[in-house]
Amino acid sequence: MSAALRGEVRLPAGAGTVLPMPQDELDPMRESLKRVATTLKAASVDFALCGGWALWARGGPEPTHDVDFLIAEADAERCAAILAAAGFTVERPPEDWLFKVFDGDVMIDVLHRMGGASATALELAPAELIEVLSVQMPVMTATDVILSKLSALRVHYCDFGPLLSVTRAVREQLDWSLLEHQLAEHDFASAFLFLSHRLGIAQHPASEACLWAESVLRAGSHGVRADSHR
Repeated sequence: MSAALRGEVRLPAGAGTVLPMPQDELDPMRESLKRVATTLKAASVDFALCGGWALWARGGPEPTHDVDFLIAEADAERCAAILAAAGFTVERPPEDWLFKVFDGDVMIDVLHRMGGASATALELAPAELIEVLSVQMPVMTATDVILSKLSALRVHYCDFGPLLSVTRAVREQLDWSLLEHQLAEHDFASAFLFLSHRLGIAQHPASEACLWAESVLRAGSHGVRADSHR
């Protein structure tokens, strides 16, 4: 049985031993995940499990925070009404790209916009049916989840540690060429992809940008000015 299915968090190589997650914290999140998914399925709402739990369903470490689902923005009001009728508490935060659903103490984020753009059936289409906790549900592809996480990197939100851990866990499922193409103009994401190549995580030949950065590092180690390679 995998570490994720045993309820454990896998740390990056060399970071220590595997730490078990308290079952009394994990079980409510798992049950709420299933309840929301089965409610949306019964109502024929198109959706996809996304975020950290989507990566967990694909072999990544189990998250310790809220569950994320993605729906089309056109379905947002209907989806909120369906979940409220099913007994969930629906709250509207100041952010206009999601609403929050509470199942007791468990919080579920229902996103209807990603990367500043409205989610549509087109974004949901690549999701694959996977059995998650004995429930068949659409799960966002690993590439799309990592793409959304890297796109969200900003100067005040740029912690590579957790991202390296989950990316390593699903690296063989990632379309590295697509990631490098889509994120070519995103400085923080490009830095992460470069680091992934340096650490041997990336399963694809390095892009020209990564190769240039590598040459700068090598030049620097020999006392050559980095700007001479531009």
